[in-house]
Amino acid sequence: MTTAPTHMTPIPVSVIVPVYNGERYLAEALSSILGQSLPPAEIIVIDDGSTDRTAEIAAASSPAITCIRQENAGAAAARNRGIETANGDFFAFLDHDDIWETNKLELQWAALQEDPDLDVVFGHVLQFYCPSLSPDERAALPLPNRPLPAYLSGSRLVKRDAHFRAGPYDPSIRMGECLEWHARAIDSGLTMRMLPEVVFRRRIHGNNMGRTQKENRGDYALVMKRLIERRRGKKS
Repeated sequence: MTTAPTHMTPIPVSVIVPVYNGERYLAEALSSILGQSLPPAEIIVIDDGSTDRTAEIAAASSPAITCIRQENAGAAAARNRGIETANGDFFAFLDHDDIWETNKLELQWAALQEDPDLDVVFGHVLQFYCPSLSPDERAALPLPNRPLPAYLSGSRLVKRDAHFRAGPYDPSIRMGECLEWHARAIDSGLTMRMLPEVVFRRRIHGNNMGRTQKENRGDYALVMKRLIERRRGKKS
């Protein structure tokens, strides 16, 4: 297991990892957090009712990781539970099947130190196929061969008070909860910056292809409906 240099003073960041049945990828995700060039002060894994070896893997990764188990309630509820537990002045998030770049927190921390008025810092994402995907599955979901700006939870570093100004994740939304939160953050007037560097890699595999495709139109339609209604309410 890769760990951050012991001489580095941790920054006051709480990293929250929601996970459901993540035994296949969780260790790699946690390794990418533990290996940060500028380490966080706190890592919290929220086991959202997993039925596999998720809890065992999280506990074995590092004694520095806090593991909390809850009944299955979805990623939004798991993130909210982690936030309720967190002690840091800043929040960062990583899904169990994604990977941070080693300098992710260092780059974003530097941006916040450079401009203390910033509330949220994002970065770019590079998507990649899981080796287990067949050629047909890859052909059905072509990926861009370049980094993309990512307004996703995995690329975000947000001030604690700024997060609460936008409000908690909506647990009634199973997919698209990050998009809905980001829209509320904009409406709340949070100041944001997008870094040009890649800060995390998003793994495309059999269990999340549907999210990338069109199997969850209902939730995304609900998100868009709420955004439109909120904007209309502001104008009236």
